[in-house]
Amino acid sequence: MNIAGSVAVVTGAARGIGLAIARWLAAGGAKVVLGDVLAEDVERAAAAIRDAGGEAIAVAADVTRDDDVARLMDAAVERFGAIHVVCANAGIARDGLLLERDAATGKIARVLATEDFRAVVEVNLVGSFLTFREAARRMADNGWQGVLIVISSVNRCGPPGQLNYASTKAAVALWPKLLAGELHWCGIRGIRVVGIAPGYTGTDALRSVDPPALESLLRDVPLGRLVAPEEIASAVAHVIENEAIHGTTLEVTGGATYGPWQRAK
Repeated sequence: MNIAGSVAVVTGAARGIGLAIARWLAAGGAKVVLGDVLAEDVERAAAAIRDAGGEAIAVAADVTRDDDVARLMDAAVERFGAIHVVCANAGIARDGLLLERDAATGKIARVLATEDFRAVVEVNLVGSFLTFREAARRMADNGWQGVLIVISSVNRCGPPGQLNYASTKAAVALWPKLLAGELHWCGIRGIRVVGIAPGYTGTDALRSVDPPALESLLRDVPLGRLVAPEEIASAVAHVIENEAIHGTTLEVTGGATYGPWQRAK
């Protein structure tokens, strides 16, 4: 499959990994539709791609809303005539422990708020589901071949304090195997499903972490540094071009999956 001439929809594309993916695909000749709830930011991102010579439009969309996701996909079809690549990248984190004790009394002083658990599930899990569903139905009905890519995370392995986030990322890591089987069972050919699981990536959010905390985090990364957003984008491009990659989740983690237990003493 060629990137050049394809139509790609990327959610969470206003910044971070999503923006890096959109830029990389546009530079490779794809026509890119950038979706994000941050309306002004995503418009600026699309304009920057156009200024660099690429083809891109922005759509303000909340991936937790059925109508917004349908409108995002319809915008791709109306503007560029097809959908070939979909990257469900939109995600949020609201970290917190299930239970926290009061140091003085030993009693439970705080719990993970229900609204924080639900918000992460809505964006990361329901949002990815709607993105895949609305893209896949249009691709299948029109015979457009391509690939659905969901962004998981190295944190699907389950770090403390991320019960909500890790649960959603573990779930979507299963989707490629499950949906590859469903599509095959339904007789739908030519639509692949792949997951990408980034490691600790050098987005603005992570780079803003206090240097001592970041240094501590990187001690468990054999690569010795943050993964660059462009390295995730490069992996997405490889998945698009290699049609044998299907029904699996690829790790781009710098070795972080191996965890602190292997740290040299």
